[in-house]
Amino acid sequence: MKSANVSNRILRMAQLAMIAAVSVVLVAFVQIPLVPAMPQLKYDMADTPILFAALLFGTGPSLAVLFLVSVIQAFLFGGDGWVGLLMHFVASGAMVVLVGQFYHRRHKTKDAVIGMVLATAARAAIMVPMNYIFTVHVFGTPKEIVDAAMLPGIIPFNLLQAGLNCLLAGVLFKAFSPILRKNRDMIRPV
Repeated sequence: MKSANVSNRILRMAQLAMIAAVSVVLVAFVQIPLVPAMPQLKYDMADTPILFAALLFGTGPSLAVLFLVSVIQAFLFGGDGWVGLLMHFVASGAMVVLVGQFYHRRHKTKDAVIGMVLATAARAAIMVPMNYIFTVHVFGTPKEIVDAAMLPGIIPFNLLQAGLNCLLAGVLFKAFSPILRKNRDMIRPV
């Protein structure tokens, strides 16, 4: 019994490491401008595998993956250092918590969808004050510029990015459901 438990923990850690690796590859190679008014805001799919992990493993392990990916993104891929790390972890962390908690209450598709809708709205709502705090107070961008960018760029971008990542994670999770059900013992939430 003890060796099976150790084997399951090792397997889970390997699965989470693979999810983190996929997320890092996506952030490195998939960057698409979504809002014509602000081409510097680029969509990346890094949160898709992390949200998939939230559906599969729950909130805690997914937050650990998110933190690892956020550190790598912030310091290796020009993600604005500690500010980028904090902004990504807080905004995407809210998404992970909402998706993971809603789905793992009853393991129903409806709950996952509700979690994803709330997660999308939460990300956009969180990024508004975070952009003011960091862009204005840390980087010194005039508040008027941030105000002018918020409605035509920052809010739509975050809604689109979060919505697309949630949608992709949900579609992937649904597509893999038969395999996941068959191998239930290997992916039990920790």
